[in-house]
Amino acid sequence: MFGLDPTIVTFTIYIFGMIGIGVAAYYYTKDLSDYILGGRRLGSFVTAMSAGASDMSGWLLMGLPGAVYLSGLVEGWIAIGLTLGAYLNWLFVAGRLRVYTEFNQNALTLPEYFHHRFGTRHNALKIVSASIILVFFTIYCASGVVAGAKLFQNLFSIDYSTALWYGALATIAYTFIGGFLAVSWTDTIQATLMIFALLLTPVFVVISIGGIDDLQNVVQQAEMSAQKEFTDLFRGTTIMGLLSLAAWGLGYFGQPHILARFMAADSVRSLNKARKISMTWMVLCLVGAVAIGFFGMAYFYANANTASAALVNHEPEQVFIELSRLLFNPWIAGILLSAILAAVMSTLSCQLLISSSAITEDFYKGFIRPKASEKELVWLGRAMVLVIAAIAIWIAQDQNSKVLKLVEFAWAGFGSAFGPVVLLSLFWKRMTSSGAMAGMLTGAITVFAWKECLPQESEWAQVYEMIPGFMFAAIAIIIVSLLSAKPDEAITDTFEKAQKAYHDAL
Repeated sequence: MFGLDPTIVTFTIYIFGMIGIGVAAYYYTKDLSDYILGGRRLGSFVTAMSAGASDMSGWLLMGLPGAVYLSGLVEGWIAIGLTLGAYLNWLFVAGRLRVYTEFNQNALTLPEYFHHRFGTRHNALKIVSASIILVFFTIYCASGVVAGAKLFQNLFSIDYSTALWYGALATIAYTFIGGFLAVSWTDTIQATLMIFALLLTPVFVVISIGGIDDLQNVVQQAEMSAQKEFTDLFRGTTIMGLLSLAAWGLGYFGQPHILARFMAADSVRSLNKARKISMTWMVLCLVGAVAIGFFGMAYFYANANTASAALVNHEPEQVFIELSRLLFNPWIAGILLSAILAAVMSTLSCQLLISSSAITEDFYKGFIRPKASEKELVWLGRAMVLVIAAIAIWIAQDQNSKVLKLVEFAWAGFGSAFGPVVLLSLFWKRMTSSGAMAGMLTGAITVFAWKECLPQESEWAQVYEMIPGFMFAAIAIIIVSLLSAKPDEAITDTFEKAQKAYHDAL
């Protein structure tokens, strides 16, 4: 096609298609509710696919396969923990949060929900929760920028600093234009593309090696050569090490970009349908990601004397990219590599949107201009998308940044700061605003302290910061709430009405 690389042509068409959807969504975005939550009118299928795609960022096609490539199936415990955590989040949080936010002044954001749920007379709770969102989401956004940059760097053979801007701009464009509707609609397409890539690639790796029997032989040879047991789920692990991997699942209860999908659903019943769709999609994607890393290890061991093998051994997170380019027709490879960008775009876009809404709804409208017009708020939200993206790009400038490490830290920050607060706010009417504040601060500070202050050689430093952060935050909430004065009767009445409405809606 005019001398152009078919892979690049397919990839480029995909990018402009996503931007086109953003333009279409622009005409349906009339006010701030539309821009932040799509007017709370998402159906079950879009809710399910959007929640899944916004959850599974570039780490699904780069970080997780890279970890499995390097260490073997023991890293599969991350997938096990995530599956359990996601299911419990859908089961216990999704429907309740959808109803409770509506009963609490139709809250559009998590900080706004906390503010009304606990009936605070001052804005400290909203300020702290919005600040936590901005800090950890900026780091999380950086992970998406890094993943996108590595994809563009590999595909277009350009330097990392240039690739950084290409990858980020592709996502910023449709998020800036179309807001939540654009993000949700594109998520549906991107989720379909991701599962296609994750299920197709492992099959072709096995075929290229010669079948299951030959694959087993190659894996055995690789284990003997590396003196590692790649197939052992418990290799070199401790109980605390396994808990640290599985503890990723705890993070689901506090992820604002996933919780926003629950809040945007049109009804509790649609969430029940969405749970089945989303969990099926998620399990298949995680199995595919683990299989890519594991089978990729066998493939590049069998083809060890190639430039691609040298690249992947140096940069394991490139394993899916190299397999796509080596095993498939260039046109198909372009579609598969678009799946990585889909994963990056789907999560980065909703993270930018949530961060933007924290500034627009919780800071600007809350403190600076309470009577700002809807048009003004929407355009401010768009401007904040650009500002946060610029900061994320600055953080991502280090070419040696690891996608999974950035996600790991931000995931723990949200899970610890918000997870216990969200859970207890939905189930315990005795919880107070002071307890919520104590839980948020304890969780966030513990994650930072655990990560930055413990000596790396310490045994405790090997424990995922999610575990102490989540545990200490929950304890702080319970103790401080019990020591505080009981909530006002109006607050407990609202809690009981929301609880009854939820059960009636089932």
